[in-house]
Amino acid sequence: MPELPEVETTRRGIAPHVTGRRVARIDIYDRRLRWPVPADLEARVRGHTIDRIDRRSKYLLFRVGEGALLVHLGMTGTLRVFHDAPPRKAHDHVDIVLDDGTLLRYRDPRRFGAMLWMPSIARGHPLLDALGPEPFDDAFDADYLWRTTRARRAAIKLVLMDNRVVTGVGNIYANEALFRAGIRPSTRANRVSRARLAKLVDAVRDVLRAAIAKGGSTLRDYVGSDGASGCFQLEYFVYGRDGQRCRTCAATIRLSRIGQRSAFYCANCQRP
Repeated sequence: MPELPEVETTRRGIAPHVTGRRVARIDIYDRRLRWPVPADLEARVRGHTIDRIDRRSKYLLFRVGEGALLVHLGMTGTLRVFHDAPPRKAHDHVDIVLDDGTLLRYRDPRRFGAMLWMPSIARGHPLLDALGPEPFDDAFDADYLWRTTRARRAAIKLVLMDNRVVTGVGNIYANEALFRAGIRPSTRANRVSRARLAKLVDAVRDVLRAAIAKGGSTLRDYVGSDGASGCFQLEYFVYGRDGQRCRTCAATIRLSRIGQRSAFYCANCQRP
């Protein structure tokens, strides 16, 4: 599933092509996404100018006046920019055509993504209202994480992946951040000291910045807006490397299951 770095990479790739452009039309070929594409979406967006594209967690917000087109890539969704679009293929569900002929194509083989209308940025949206702070926000710091985790007996990895605590830190980057912070994924959140939480905050930001710089990770379907694959997967320390040697200490990377998700760690570098 595209995580924060992949969505941010997509946003940065699309923004120069669509910001300030008027939507000439929207062609919707299949409305059966995770939630049906609203019947009035074309009418709400057509003829209006895209002021800018924001990102909130793993959601893209195409700002149109007071409202926004809200897009989620789901598990297999991509947004590609074309100036000379190829013929439409299976799983190409939505085309957004701009006034200069640029085409933004939404493809989603598994249809777990979403394309919805948000009437008012100021009033929010149910999918966004319960989200915690962004990893790069000042509000996400060691003091906040300390207060948030004192009553949490769940594994620190699960807390880190809880979008109500901090947004956008999915399974890949939670594993990588915990390695960089030297914290075992299974450690109970309320047992992690303030000093170690400070390291974790820095590690989350460092790993996300590094992943964005590499265009995100491509493990199966994800490509950026230009069709290029991400390459951060070449720099993983632990994710997907079970049975291989730790890049830091040469111990064997281990795999466990925490909350039905894979947890990769080095028992030597990461302490409970």
